[in-house]
Amino acid sequence: MSLELLSEHGSFGGVQRFYRHESREIGLPMRFALYVPPGGAKGLLVFLAGLTCTEETFTMKAGAQRRAAELGLALLMPDTSPRGEAVAALPGATESWDFGVAAGFYLDATQAPWARHFRMESYLMKELIPQVQAQLGLDAARTGISGHSMGGHGALTLALRHPGAFASISAIAPIAAPSRCPWGVKAFTGYLGADRDAWPAHDASALMASQSRPPYPGGVLVDQGLSDKFLVEQLYPEALESACATVGQDLFLRRHDGYDHGYYFIASVIDDHLAHHARQIGL
Repeated sequence: MSLELLSEHGSFGGVQRFYRHESREIGLPMRFALYVPPGGAKGLLVFLAGLTCTEETFTMKAGAQRRAAELGLALLMPDTSPRGEAVAALPGATESWDFGVAAGFYLDATQAPWARHFRMESYLMKELIPQVQAQLGLDAARTGISGHSMGGHGALTLALRHPGAFASISAIAPIAAPSRCPWGVKAFTGYLGADRDAWPAHDASALMASQSRPPYPGGVLVDQGLSDKFLVEQLYPEALESACATVGQDLFLRRHDGYDHGYYFIASVIDDHLAHHARQIGL
C-alpha cells in the first residue's frame, strides 16, 4: 500500500500524520490519520468515528494525543466511508446524513449499488490495520479497537467477528443493537438487503449473545451519557448489557448523568478508554 503523506504536526512530543492512499478493497482513494507517540509505539488503538465524521473528527476533537503520548499508544483513525465522485453518483449516497457518504457502518455491503465500494470491514481488517501494524512493528496482541456511535457499533462487531484480531475493545455511546433501531434498519436494509436473517452477523448484541464463552476476559468498557438524545431510540445499551450477562462477559457499562452524544462527552471519558486498552495490551 503506497501512502501519500498529506500533512504532519508535532503533538505532545509525537507526531500526528494524515495520509491518503489507493485502496484495493474499496477501489477508491481513502484517507486516515495516524498519531505516533514519542519514542515509537508500544501499542496501537484503532478508533472508529461515527455518522457524518471523517478521519479528522476524533483526531482533532477528542484530545486523545496527550494521554496516548504518555502511554506509548499509537492512534489510528480511519475515515468512516468511501468518498469521491464515484460514491456521490450512487443513488441515495448524499440524500441523507445517516446513510451513504460518511455512513459506511464498517461492514461489507452485499447489495447493489453499494457492494462495489462499501467494503469497510475488508478495508480495515485486510488492508489498513495490517499495514499500520506492520509499519509500527506491532501485532494483534498489541492492538485494541474502540469507537463512538456508529464507530462503537463497528468496534464491537469487528472485535466479535474477528476473534484474536484485537487484544481489547471499548465503545462510547455505541449503536449496540442496530437491528432494532432506525439507523441500523436503514443501513442494514440498504447495504445487506431486506432479509433480516443476514443482520445479526453485524449486530453487536446478537453477536455477543451467540458467543460460547466470554470473548474478552479483561472486560469490555462502554460509556453512555444519560442526556444523549439518541439513547432510547437508537443506542440500546441495555441489549448489550443483557447479551454480556448471558455469556458471562464482564461489561463495564458506565452511565453518566448530564452528558450527551457529542465530543464534550468523548473528551471527558477518552483517557479512561486509553488506560483500559493500555492495561489489556500490557503497557
